[in-house]
Amino acid sequence: MSDLSAPAPASPRRWTALALIALAQFMVIMDTSIIGVALPEMQSALGFSQEDLSWVFNAYVVAFGGLLLLGGKLSDVFGAKRLFVTGWAVLAAGSAVAGLAGEAWVELTGRAVQGAGSALIAPAALTLLMTLFGGRPQELTKAFALYGAAAPAGGTAGVFLGGLITQYASWEWVFWINIPVALAVLLATPGVMPDGAARRGSVDWLGAVTVTLGLAVSVYAVVRAPETGWDAARTWLVLGAGLLLIAAFVGLQARRRAPLMRLGIWRSPNLAGANLAQLLMAAAWIPMWFFLNLYLQQVLGLEAFASGAALLPMTAAIMLMMIVLAPRLIARFGPKPLIVTGLLALAAGMVWLSFVRPDGSFAVDVLPASLLAAVGMSLAFIPSLGTALAIPDPTEGGLASGIVNTSYQVGSALGLAAMTAVAAANGAGRLDDPQALTDGFSAAFLGAALLALAGALASLLTLRTPAPAADARPAGEPAPLG
Repeated sequence: MSDLSAPAPASPRRWTALALIALAQFMVIMDTSIIGVALPEMQSALGFSQEDLSWVFNAYVVAFGGLLLLGGKLSDVFGAKRLFVTGWAVLAAGSAVAGLAGEAWVELTGRAVQGAGSALIAPAALTLLMTLFGGRPQELTKAFALYGAAAPAGGTAGVFLGGLITQYASWEWVFWINIPVALAVLLATPGVMPDGAARRGSVDWLGAVTVTLGLAVSVYAVVRAPETGWDAARTWLVLGAGLLLIAAFVGLQARRRAPLMRLGIWRSPNLAGANLAQLLMAAAWIPMWFFLNLYLQQVLGLEAFASGAALLPMTAAIMLMMIVLAPRLIARFGPKPLIVTGLLALAAGMVWLSFVRPDGSFAVDVLPASLLAAVGMSLAFIPSLGTALAIPDPTEGGLASGIVNTSYQVGSALGLAAMTAVAAANGAGRLDDPQALTDGFSAAFLGAALLALAGALASLLTLRTPAPAADARPAGEPAPLG
């Protein structure tokens, strides 16, 4: 990865460029949350089974997570501005396909293309930010604050807009909304973004294909296990193939002169522990969000807009705590106590959610437990992300960012796949039986709680105490929320 911290001449339009960079962060996060409220209508329109419905989410995050390292490398080789533009074009194309889909497989294809576009946009956006503001500590602090705030804003807007669009327009517009935004960015980018210097170098295409296929096959095996059976040879053959592909990727990285992921970076203090915390946090959080949407609509009978509005308190609490409270607590207590405490609170919130009832209510069954889970997520997310980025060699900051983003996206996909299997095994496939649905969702909440508890235990055992500063950014600068 290139050295993103080298100062560059001040661009007179750098703040306009920052608005586009923050918009990119906003959109790639929004695209993970905006579909949640629309899932039941998509299920009815496209014929998804209850077990396969999670692939509307997984197709995006597997492509996004699997291709992030490649996106970072391509940004170095071809230039960040060029990759930023290409990513938006790919995202717009995928959004058009997803919105026009008349069959389930076309929908999943569109979502995968969207994920590929986001995997090009995200690392290029961060590279452009550092090119514009690197070497100017005061401006960089402000730039990171705006960039960081875009993530929870995107999550909040996705939940709310998903409900608004689904109820008052149609589910297709949760995808089509990306197209006018992408066109506006494509028109504005040439005049405000720095060109940057492309570098000569080879691209590890084989490594990118291998790791993406390995992740996709592994997730597929877990999702299909309830149907094929956990004791079936087919399940373990497919899962074994996925794991072999991932192992092959690691082997390729050890031999390549210009790998997607230099394996020696894992010797950095706390890098493995912080990435494990991010992976298990995502594996717990995303299933909770996914099944909470389904519980509100399929069991409590809320309409799409009301379901989206019901999740606003949780997402607003996350945004407020991440921006205002978490940085102060990190400064006072250090990252490790907050990571452990946050994951424990996240686990407790999901245990509370497991007591949902088929005749329950939002105020009693959902609101307090979801707010506790939101507090836990807010406490753990920023310090674990900052710790993962605190590597000794600043020239590998882009690689560290790609790794931690990949950990989160992979955790999202695998956690949702596993909890979908748990929910299906406990009755969530019986759409006409509220008690069976509730039992399945309750089992998924408990399973997700165990993952968060495992993350807390792993963080307690693997993160060093006293830990070094959460990151090497100037004092007071927030971590990027990606």
